[in-house]
Amino acid sequence: MSPSWLDQLEQGLEERLAAFLRANPYQELLLRQQHQQDRYRRLQRQRQQLQQEAEEQRRQLLNVADTVQEWSERIKRAKAAGASNLADRAQQHVNNLMEQGRQLWAELEQLGTRFEVVERQLDELSHEAKSSSHSLEDDWEKFEAQEALETLKRERAQEK
Repeated sequence: MSPSWLDQLEQGLEERLAAFLRANPYQELLLRQQHQQDRYRRLQRQRQQLQQEAEEQRRQLLNVADTVQEWSERIKRAKAAGASNLADRAQQHVNNLMEQGRQLWAELEQLGTRFEVVERQLDELSHEAKSSSHSLEDDWEKFEAQEALETLKRERAQEK
């Protein structure tokens, strides 16, 4: 099956971009730097979203804990009044709430794990950015020196 015109266009554009970047290494560095910045911003947004989700999970967990405490008191009152059927039903409700709390806790732990992964990625990206910024500065200085050398060569060639 022959490639579609869209595939051919995409391949042609990729080849042109690769050729341009080979001819302009500084642009390639800028492109990589832009990709790093975009990834950093995405990770920052993801971290913020995870923090918000965790805060919501904590709030729900505290609400469940308050409700369990309230229903535990009701169970005591029902048992003290001899309403064992009502106390049993209330105990079942508390058991359901406790299961809900365990699920919320497990989800909160998963959020914590995901948060740690994002934090680690942000740290790695920060270290990469620091080292590449030094590399970028070095590469820029080399680029300027090469340009100056080329200019001197042209001037000498014109003098002869």
